[in-house]
Amino acid sequence: MDLVEKAKEAAAQRAVDNHVKNNFIVGIGSGSTVVYAVEHLARRVKEHGWKISCVPTSFQAKELIRKHGLVMTDLEESPELNVAIDGADEIDAKLTLIKGGGGCLTQEKIIASCAKEFVVVADYRKDSSTLGENWKKGIPVEVIPMSYVPVQRKIEKLLGHKAELRQAAKKCGPVVTDNGNFILDCKFTPQKDWSAVNTALKMIPGVVETGLFVGMAHKAYYGLNDGSVNEKKAA
Repeated sequence: MDLVEKAKEAAAQRAVDNHVKNNFIVGIGSGSTVVYAVEHLARRVKEHGWKISCVPTSFQAKELIRKHGLVMTDLEESPELNVAIDGADEIDAKLTLIKGGGGCLTQEKIIASCAKEFVVVADYRKDSSTLGENWKKGIPVEVIPMSYVPVQRKIEKLLGHKAELRQAAKKCGPVVTDNGNFILDCKFTPQKDWSAVNTALKMIPGVVETGLFVGMAHKAYYGLNDGSVNEKKAA
């Protein structure tokens, strides 16, 4: 295992140890760091005989929960979660996040909003002072397929930069989300008020959700390349 993977594992394990207890309902996010969180959670359940129910944010999360023999539920059965654990593409000093680089953002945001605590796990490369410092691929915005061209034009006018339809890597055509929608990756310049940007994007008809998570994360865990973990709380 290389240093980055060890950093991810350390952050994920620390988050599970600090935030998950017996009888908890846990939101399971998406991405490579969350894999380590689910592995560690499964070990804790087996070792301590815990009763844990997991709410997935994506197809990937469902597969992880099934693979490790954890109990799966959903928001219809469990609309209030004790904690949600998820990754991020970039995290700024105020714990504002960009998410959706892997194609998952809408269900992740819904589940994060239903949790008493939203905890983010990442390696040191995701830690930035401002959004855009390290993440250069833009803000992912999920859109209704028939609306993507007018939405694209309106976002480009709003942000002053290109909004590109994300293309699939192993099939012809665009990426299709778990919800059957398209994703626009929207370039941007640093902003002072990400809440206002998020609201402006969501007011465009055809936009389902944005990859901006503003004022949602309670704590972030960053695995470092020396094996230690840096913890940050929301201001």
